[in-house]
Amino acid sequence: MTLLLAVLLAAAAGALAPLAVRRLPEPDPTADRPADEPAPPSYAAVAARPGLGVALAVVSAAVVAASGVLLGTGWVLAYVVVATPVCACLAYVDARTRLLPKRLVLPATGLLLALALGEWVVTGDHTDVLRAGLGLLILRSVYWGLWFVHSAGMGFGDVRLAALLGLVLGRAGASELLVGAYTAFLVFVLPALVVALVRWDRSRLRTAHPFGPAMIVGALIGLLAGPEILGGLAGG
Repeated sequence: MTLLLAVLLAAAAGALAPLAVRRLPEPDPTADRPADEPAPPSYAAVAARPGLGVALAVVSAAVVAASGVLLGTGWVLAYVVVATPVCACLAYVDARTRLLPKRLVLPATGLLLALALGEWVVTGDHTDVLRAGLGLLILRSVYWGLWFVHSAGMGFGDVRLAALLGLVLGRAGASELLVGAYTAFLVFVLPALVVALVRWDRSRLRTAHPFGPAMIVGALIGLLAGPEILGGLAGG
């Protein structure tokens, strides 16, 4: 896959993502939410934001372009092309609704699994594909454990998303998986901590925030800079 083709495919998928969001069945507004918490906006309202398709197209194209430059244009880039538009869309939807619709996450994960199977058939080399599967199992298991222990603080949508991200990070490499998984928690905690310290308001730390965007940003950091970060920490 050439880098130009990868960028164009990602941009096209990002531009079409709002159409997929608009077709999602609306969730139960009271599901998994405290009684005093306002209902989230509808998926139709979220998808109707002006310029959303353009924004998702630009973000998807930029991420894929950076991935192609840093990771090369081999099989791993195909995984990034599939995952990036979906993840960009999910980050926005989760930020607005605190929901990660499984009708977006599960088909994307299935498509990535089909891609992994295709890579195995074409190349005959199972090492990279098995590492991708192991990444899926490890990250999903970690998040499932966190959800099981404290389901009030983490939704099962995060568990599904962890499987998708783990597959891509695992395919990229062990360093990418480790850094991507760990960085998600830093991305989630540090901004709230900084705001709480600046405003001297500890209630900021108790405010519920969606975790999906932090998972996706953390995965992106791990994907693009995982070996460098881990090498720097080991060297320091």
